[in-house]
Amino acid sequence: EFTNRYVKFFENVDEQFELQRGLNNCFAYDLVPDVAICEAALRAARRIDDYATAVRVFEALKIKVDKPSQYEDYLQALKPVMDELGVQTKEELGF
Repeated sequence: EFTNRYVKFFENVDEQFELQRGLNNCFAYDLVPDVAICEAALRAARRIDDYATAVRVFEALKIKVDKPSQYEDYLQALKPVMDELGVQTKEELGF
């Protein structure tokens, strides 16, 4: 239910404020969002032309996971979407 709610939310986002509010709410829970939520958030960020927020999704994931290997699993799972949307992590951008 949590995953479906946020996937639907991000599919309907059409402005930066709503995107960032949704991400803040989603990441406030005591869990790491599902890959499907992250994908929907990335697609929403690119749809509204907010590249910075797309990059920040990965920053939030990196902080939220328990182990670095979990972060790597997310990167691997989201790699096709990242390539499709042209999104890179902060590290890939040189920061």
